[in-house]
Amino acid sequence: MNMNMRAIAMKLLSLLIVLSSAAVQTLEPDDCSSFNWSYEEFMEKLKISDKCMENLIVNWTESQNTAILNNLNRLVHIFNKNQKSVCQDATPKECPAPAVGGKGGLVCVSAKGKRFCKPMCNKGYDFNFLRISRLYEECSNATSYNWTTQYVGGNKLAICGKSNTQIAGASSAYFPVNQDCLTTKSNSTLEKEIINTFRKELKDKNIKGPYSQCCLMCG
Repeated sequence: MNMNMRAIAMKLLSLLIVLSSAAVQTLEPDDCSSFNWSYEEFMEKLKISDKCMENLIVNWTESQNTAILNNLNRLVHIFNKNQKSVCQDATPKECPAPAVGGKGGLVCVSAKGKRFCKPMCNKGYDFNFLRISRLYEECSNATSYNWTTQYVGGNKLAICGKSNTQIAGASSAYFPVNQDCLTTKSNSTLEKEIINTFRKELKDKNIKGPYSQCCLMCG
């Protein structure tokens, strides 16, 4: 489990604690009536400090911790699958969905029948290949509806590897300190700033709008 997913798991762990095991056992597998929470209610259940969480889990056995982690992985998979489904129906529809690597994300925009995605890395990570002059990747009729990429085959656009320096990409290809991809995506204002920056960069390269189906996807 990568660090982003581990952070989510710590928050989801508090959610599991508030679930009544007795209630769960009496429910049918697809009976969700007891868990019909609003977003606000769900977020309220996640409010527990890391310190309190750590103090709590030290009292559990290794098998109990493993059982909870198994359930957390299941929940994280559901959240991760849902957020990666964003913009899957973007135009051109002939283009396959790009693979979103860990430790960063992709900001994507459609314009004039073409799809453009800019890989971005979190703080503490850098691209495995030089991308200073390669701000984005494209999928369009001109590319036979395949993604341009530095990798052979597939839809992987970039990989962010652990690094103390960030020199392989343009300055805008990195998320700010203390603002990784998931933090950015969880704040609509921050997400809009990232998308607007990419739109301006496309415009500066004479790729004009209108821009549509703009989104940020995190690994």
